[in-house]
Amino acid sequence: MLVTIAALAAAMVATRPLNALALGEDVAHSLGAHVTRTRVTVLVLVTLLTGVATAVAGPIAFVGLMVPHLARRLAVDSIPWIMAYAMLLGPILLLVADVGSRVLLPTGEVPVSIVTAFLGAPVLIWAVRRYGAAAL
Repeated sequence: MLVTIAALAAAMVATRPLNALALGEDVAHSLGAHVTRTRVTVLVLVTLLTGVATAVAGPIAFVGLMVPHLARRLAVDSIPWIMAYAMLLGPILLLVADVGSRVLLPTGEVPVSIVTAFLGAPVLIWAVRRYGAAAL
């Protein structure tokens, strides 16, 4: 809990150098931002906060990697429709994975995270192969 609060506070402090860095490396350097230090700090913070989110939510967060790409393919370029599709597809996918995890083995349950990984990995591989990594 303390690590999470410290990482969130550090992320808030890092917003000013990130705003400068969004303007480009040369401009950020001329504004007094330490480009390398900012990048390393943000990388550490993102890694730490991602680990905390995975520890709290569990590995079912894989759904969050897959659903927006599926929604983008359905709605093309309309942001409101992408969000609407993502809000519908996420729970549907997790419900299908949960039901599948409960009936997959007759002797017990398979963790839902394993089922979401088996559903999501082929979809992400298909999306990268079909549309290229730059499109994702």
